[in-house]
Order: sequence, then structure tokens, then C-alpha cells
Amino acid sequence: MITLSYDGLKQEYDARSYPFYAAPYDLNLFGIRSAETRAGHFDDTLGLAWVDEEGEQWVFQVPGTTDPGAYYLERPLNWRGTAILAPGHYPKMYRPGKHRGKYRALVQVSPCVVIRDNNRDRVLDYSGKRYTGLYGINFHRALARGITLYVGPHSAGCQVVKQAHDLDYTLSLVDKQKLWIGSDDVSYSLLYAPELVTKREAT
Repeated sequence: MITLSYDGLKQEYDARSYPFYAAPYDLNLFGIRSAETRAGHFDDTLGLAWVDEEGEQWVFQVPGTTDPGAYYLERPLNWRGTAILAPGHYPKMYRPGKHRGKYRALVQVSPCVVIRDNNRDRVLDYSGKRYTGLYGINFHRALARGITLYVGPHSAGCQVVKQAHDLDYTLSLVDKQKLWIGSDDVSYSLLYAPELVTKREAT
């Protein structure tokens, strides 16, 4: 897992000309994908950066996965291949809703770019054809309680936190954003660790 400071994350956004929101509780939701191409592990970072009502800067960062698990790489749900979210900035991509109609999460409401991996092995392939659209690339949890050790069938391309309570905290911040800025739409930026320009720490 790679972590960044608030200033370091802003520098990454600025280097890519991504908008970085600085109004109180206007959330910056992000992911940092590791260089590891073997699927199945929660080896990525998912997080939020924001400023509170007193101007204090906060970063919340937790382990998760930004790519599908081996289960769905070997068993694609789409004939074109399993979806891997491409790095980039996706404006207003998420809004609170029900993941597959089951529990509260952040659901995709605006288009994103996915790479289709269709060679049905356990290695993530970023060279596949790219598609843009609504593919149900949600932001959710794995198991309902505790810590999930392996991705397994918990991601077919979604952004998934390892610990259930981390999703609860994320949603609580989205609810607070709604109170402060009148919107619960959340933009998402996915970064790729080998392309980071700032100093960071592996934990």
C-alpha cells in the first residue's frame, strides 16, 4: 500500500491537470494502483482527501483493490473480457446507492474507461482494448464484517476496500459533503504507482 500526504496528492493531481477540490468537505476520492500484476491481493490504496470547516487538511487512506480478482479474470462476465478501470480522472463518477441492489455503497453514475482483459489468466493485462461507458464499476466493500484476506469474487472490476468499516466511513463523509455543498456526487481519480511524481511511502 502506498500513501501520500495531502500536498503530495494535490501535486499528483496538478501534474495531470486533474481538478482538486478545496472547498470544505468537497471530497477528492482517489485510488493508487500498485505495479503488481498478479491478481487477487488488496495491494492498492483507496482514499479521500478533503478540507474541513476550519481549513484543516485531511487524508484517509486504506488498503483495497482497484482491479478485478483472479476469479473474474478467469470467468469474465462480459464476452469482451473482464473490466479493468483505466487510470484517469472521472468527474462525478459516483453517488450513494445500492451495490447490486444489496447494500449501500458508491455506484457508478457517469462514464468511465475500462480495459478489457480477455486472456482468462490470473495476470492483469493492461494492453487490451478500451471502452467507455457505464459498466457498474462501483466503489464498495468485500465481506460485510472484518477484514477480507483475498479479493476472490469480490471484484469484477470495482474499486473495493479491504475492511468493511472503511466503506462506512467513506459513505459518512459523502453524506457530510451533501450537507456542506448540496451534492453527493463524487469524482474519482485513479493513479498508477510507477507514474507518481511525488515522494511517497510504502506501508
